[in-house]
Amino acid sequence: MSERTPADQFLDAAADLLRRVRDEEAEAVAAAGTLLADTVAAGGRLFAFGAGHSSLAAQDVVYRAGGLALMNLLTVPGVVGVDVMPATLGSALERVDGLAAAVLDSSPLRAGDALVIISLSGRNPLPVEMALNARALGVKVIGVTSLAYATGTRSRHVTGTFLKDHCDIVLDSKIAVGDAELTLDTVPAPFAPASTVVTTALLQAVMATAAATLAARGIEPPLLRSGNVDGGHEWNARVLEKYRDRIFYRF
Repeated sequence: MSERTPADQFLDAAADLLRRVRDEEAEAVAAAGTLLADTVAAGGRLFAFGAGHSSLAAQDVVYRAGGLALMNLLTVPGVVGVDVMPATLGSALERVDGLAAAVLDSSPLRAGDALVIISLSGRNPLPVEMALNARALGVKVIGVTSLAYATGTRSRHVTGTFLKDHCDIVLDSKIAVGDAELTLDTVPAPFAPASTVVTTALLQAVMATAAATLAARGIEPPLLRSGNVDGGHEWNARVLEKYRDRIFYRF
């Protein structure tokens, strides 16, 4: 048998993590999907937020073929992805006290909405305060994080708490502290992060649950279709028009 390559090792590690979240987070995924379905059925709006690379998973469920049209990206200037220069500024902004409150004050979030907050470590002031302030507004909060950080690191928020402490539902990505799956004697640092793969899969499992739950209640899920299939643009135009008062990326 040939020796397993680093690519083999990484893919195996990612597959193992996906199996763990499938088996160990099934109840939380079901609860999160049901919460989103409840929100849609009650006329609420859906939002997703993540900072830095955590924003990638948030963006993956917004304006997405096969996804819920009502999922909106809650943006914080300078921390959406890694497009800010210098890139280190985004990391610094996650540690700024009060930024979340300023963002929420100018956002369309209101009581009865649902917000998915993605933060691998869950330790920085921005995601912690985002959850705290959103719940104070009457918003339901789903946190997607690694619980390992709550025992392996210290919170950077003044309260000493983590994102997980301020959520209605928590999804644990199972990612180890440091987010690197591989080590080699010839490589001076751990490498090959899997958090994006796992977090994105977790959220898509939640979206699938929400869509199926709505359908089971006799409510047509507000889904988008790919614009690269015949009729896709026409389908999406109808959905975007029908729910225009609950979609904030349309204009």
